[in-house]
Amino acid sequence: MKHTLLKQVISYGAILPISISLLASCASTDVASSDAEKSKTAQSIPADKFDLSHWKMNVPVDLNNDKKIDTITVKEMQTYSHPDFFYLDENGGMVFTAPNKAITSANSSNTRSELRQMLRGSNTKIKTSYAGNNFAIEAHPLSERFGAVGGKMEATLKVDHVALRAMNPLKPPAFSVVVGQIHAGKDKALVAKNLGFGWGNEPIKIYYKKFPGHENGSVFWTYERNLPKDDANRTDIAYPVWGNTWRNADEPGSAGVALGEEFSYTINVDGNIMHLTFTAKDKPTVNYSINLANNVDAYGEVDTKDHPLGYTADWLYFKAGAYNQCSTKDAPGMWYAACLGTGDWKTDKNNGDYTQVTFSKLELSDSVKQ
Repeated sequence: MKHTLLKQVISYGAILPISISLLASCASTDVASSDAEKSKTAQSIPADKFDLSHWKMNVPVDLNNDKKIDTITVKEMQTYSHPDFFYLDENGGMVFTAPNKAITSANSSNTRSELRQMLRGSNTKIKTSYAGNNFAIEAHPLSERFGAVGGKMEATLKVDHVALRAMNPLKPPAFSVVVGQIHAGKDKALVAKNLGFGWGNEPIKIYYKKFPGHENGSVFWTYERNLPKDDANRTDIAYPVWGNTWRNADEPGSAGVALGEEFSYTINVDGNIMHLTFTAKDKPTVNYSINLANNVDAYGEVDTKDHPLGYTADWLYFKAGAYNQCSTKDAPGMWYAACLGTGDWKTDKNNGDYTQVTFSKLELSDSVKQ
């Protein structure tokens, strides 16, 4: 059912905020000789094996020296790779690497080598943050104006490496990486309506975390209460998949997942319900469902501290890759693990101060009924 009150106060402009400028990539350079050009052409790139026609990307470099993280457009993605941070391995896997210390996006202290869903494809007449480039849940009062209602992302991957050194090792994000998520849009116009939407929160982040010295790591996911940043109740609720969640420093043993061990996830947002499925060889299949239009949690209990309408009026998009959670920032708060890193990639790789994830499958599609 549509929320009539919301529909009355959310104007079309509120879901069409100022566009996020897309940075031109300077990843490709002039090639001095025809032989070098032929070699470059012959080298496989991620778009040769994966459908990247609806993804753009952030890479943890600033090759154009504008003091911002480089953004690779959908068009550029079709011919793009980076020898350190985004490439195909010898088995045709799509590799994402993010050092602990590198340039970050404006609203994060964590580095990333990560894709962002672009429903518009290469049609740049539709701005990044416009409704036509994002999806909504069915309860959104203007859901028919979006590029899609719901959607599905399927992935199979292995985590090759997580950061090894942190000065605040017991803070939850230490030694972890986010390998898939749904992000809600930051929307100043919507926030100004004072309805409790547009904060840019995340209804799901899928984590892999492995403590140094442990044989196995853990896979879990989190739901962020849809509240403003300065609300003390805004936090991420962690749900286990295999092994522990992020506050448990015990070795997960055989219940966990080793580095290099493949697992799969499916995020299927059908109507208002986010259905999750996690599978891996010799592991129990794990399923969750949560209604994104209310404040009932994934265990079926009412969360009185969450927004009563969940993410009803937000615009949403998928992300996938390696979002390194081992921030080098040392500050109060749960997010700042003070992980080590120099900013020199060769040094940081030798010291193990990075995260790396390899995808063998990554697909976007319409939602399916469950």
